[in-house]
Amino acid sequence: MTVAYHSVQILAAGAELEADIVVPQQPHGIVLFAHGSGSSRFSPRNRYVAEQLQHAGLATALADLLTPAEEQTDARTGELRFDIGLLATRLAALTDWLAGQEPTANLSLGLFGASTGAAAALVAAAARPALVRTVVSRGGRPDLAGEVLPRVHQPVLLIVGQNDPAVLELNRQAMQSLGGESQLVIVPGASHLFEEPGTLEQVAQLARDWFIEHLT
Repeated sequence: MTVAYHSVQILAAGAELEADIVVPQQPHGIVLFAHGSGSSRFSPRNRYVAEQLQHAGLATALADLLTPAEEQTDARTGELRFDIGLLATRLAALTDWLAGQEPTANLSLGLFGASTGAAAALVAAAARPALVRTVVSRGGRPDLAGEVLPRVHQPVLLIVGQNDPAVLELNRQAMQSLGGESQLVIVPGASHLFEEPGTLEQVAQLARDWFIEHLT
């Protein structure tokens, strides 16, 4: 597989954010990742999923939604990781950037959100209905998108571990408020971080099939 790799700094909503972009030959679309609380674009779980998407012919963009200084502050205080408004604003700005830059400008775009990043992805999807085609959530907190959920009309896939009962219930409740097509998939034997053997592979396969269906 031939790919083009770009490590870039993007000015998004007043902050300079780091992003790693991989574009395979003749990509079918692009997926922008929103990582969860306390994580970064180097999240091994998101990177594994991104690699599987790349093998399926999808471009990927893994971006930090906080600056290095903000990440240091958040590591001490935890005050920014739940600021869904801030994270969603930056995620929306990143979608604008990808839509205006070669070689990603003409690609259909989906969002993949993990944990709190899922809420940011849903809010960004509501804010950019013309740019964001679909959203996938892994162990996400869609409930944190609150009153924005009815304005999300894009197809949404919610992936939750069987052994993550609190988050599973929050996903079931949030699903009732979503404004468009949605599907909840429960991965057997998986906990919140999908650390059990074979469970992250299932997440990657589910996300790959969903994005291929909705972006191509």
